[in-house]
Amino acid sequence: MGALTIGTILLVVMFATLTTGAWIGFSLAITGWAGMAFFTNSSPGLNLATAVWQSVASWELAALPLFVWMGEILFRTNLANQMFVGLAPWLRRLPGRLLHVNVLACGIFGSVSGSSAATAVTIGKMTVPELKRRGYPDAISLGSLAGSGTLGILIPPSIIMVVYAVAAEVSIIQIFLAGFLPGLLVMVLFSGYIVVWALLNPDQVPADDLGEMSFKEKLVASKELIPCMLLIIMVIWVIVAGYATATEAAAFGVVGSLALAWWGNSLTWEHFQESLFGATRLSAMIMFILAGAAYLTLAMGFTGIPRALAEFVAYLNPSKFQLIAVLTIMYIILGTALDGVSMIVLTTTIVLPMIQKVGIDPVWFGIFIVLLVEIAEVTPPVGFVLFVLQSMSGRDSWFVAYASLPFFLMLVIAIVIITVFPDIVTVLPRMFVEATQAGGPR
Repeated sequence: MGALTIGTILLVVMFATLTTGAWIGFSLAITGWAGMAFFTNSSPGLNLATAVWQSVASWELAALPLFVWMGEILFRTNLANQMFVGLAPWLRRLPGRLLHVNVLACGIFGSVSGSSAATAVTIGKMTVPELKRRGYPDAISLGSLAGSGTLGILIPPSIIMVVYAVAAEVSIIQIFLAGFLPGLLVMVLFSGYIVVWALLNPDQVPADDLGEMSFKEKLVASKELIPCMLLIIMVIWVIVAGYATATEAAAFGVVGSLALAWWGNSLTWEHFQESLFGATRLSAMIMFILAGAAYLTLAMGFTGIPRALAEFVAYLNPSKFQLIAVLTIMYIILGTALDGVSMIVLTTTIVLPMIQKVGIDPVWFGIFIVLLVEIAEVTPPVGFVLFVLQSMSGRDSWFVAYASLPFFLMLVIAIVIITVFPDIVTVLPRMFVEATQAGGPR
């Protein structure tokens, strides 16, 4: 039986298992066991133990629960309200006014959260009722929040970036650095759309009700942003300056977030327990998915499926842009049924030989996948951000999905831009590597 035929059978097994409602980690492991038991001569049980241990016994992966915990701690502080107070005075003259708070606040919080769902719910709890009270339409308010909430996984440090770096065996630091400029690009595209919408619909933008503020008063209001910005700078600086690895920087982030929570009088024993339990649950879920995917990856390696796919791609001889177009469509389709972690761990081993064949940088490809995972977050029927905003606003998930469509298109435009101008992604990692080789940061 050919490798591609075996791959098709295993794909059917996996989707059949998923439709029963089984956990994704179980579905992946069952599919791997089927491949190992029926299509190879290897021991399914022995390989299961080996794959699970190797997938989770990783120093790099230790950064994952720490970044998750950092986001959980900050989720329970008054950081979101501080950002609204600090940002609102500077945005009043910009077309769209306070709608831009969604973009900037999500960008700032996303840099210390690492999770789209946590970013959307934290900022949304503050901006949704406030914008509604001031008379902003629900469609543009929820749509901008849905799109901006996805910045939680694009702006470093990011949980998804750590998962990809471990799965693809590339530098976590380089992936983090690669995300900064694309994150800024997406924020500019989102705010640009809001400006255009406001200019086309001036009657739907409420009047400014903040009153006149001097430059000094604006600066005083912006002091609320200082604690969060200091935490962001500290986490990134200790990595780039060579004082800490990504895992150690995550520990710095946890200590810093605990300090912020204490400073803001929100560090109670109850909040500490809730953050710890929340981080444990989410980290265990991701680890379980990674373990199941590692077993499936091992089974696929024994059956020769990745090699056969790579040979098939080599036979087709696609150009770089043709392969990117095909992978974009594939990941958008996958995003309608799978979460971001599953998308990455299910496909990385198969796709990496293909992109290497056509000369695509794995670091660039990591940001490409993260952008596609962002799209998945606002794609029904399983877009996590859509679920979050549905429960928060009381609106139907399809209303939220329709409202987020323009920002979905902005993410697609961002993918086109980084494809045409790949240096947007690779320039910072390349500078870091050159500085390291020249005897700079280690």
